[in-house]
Amino acid sequence: MTYGGYANPSASPYAKAAGRYGDDAVTTASPARLLVMLFDRLVLDLARAEHAIGAGERSAWNANLQHAQDILAELLSSLDQDAWDGGPGLAGLYSWMIAELTRANVGADAGKVAACRDMAQQLRDAWAEAATSMTSTTPTGVLTGLAG
Repeated sequence: MTYGGYANPSASPYAKAAGRYGDDAVTTASPARLLVMLFDRLVLDLARAEHAIGAGERSAWNANLQHAQDILAELLSSLDQDAWDGGPGLAGLYSWMIAELTRANVGADAGKVAACRDMAQQLRDAWAEAATSMTSTTPTGVLTGLAG
């Protein structure tokens, strides 16, 4: 997987450097930072989808909503629900968001997308705050809720 435009052999040297920087940022990030980065992308996908629905750009909103659902599915599948008391509730929230985004995609409902974006932004902010307040001695699973 590449981040940025590095995989494009005809990309400019600047685009390739930006892609390498993005790749390095992902491969060297802590699990907590990766979680925040996933939420950053989730919020971006939802904002783009919301805009595309307003503009009537079906292929754009579909692509962004599908990518957002992929992120949520990955978050759900990697969530260790036994790591903390809130795990099952978070799993339920991820499942609800996936279903809501499916309904939003089919019905071109920007309101549903906005509600999910707001929720994703709140989760992103909470994880970012947790990540900055944790010390390096905290077990990874507790902070991220990720299995493994």
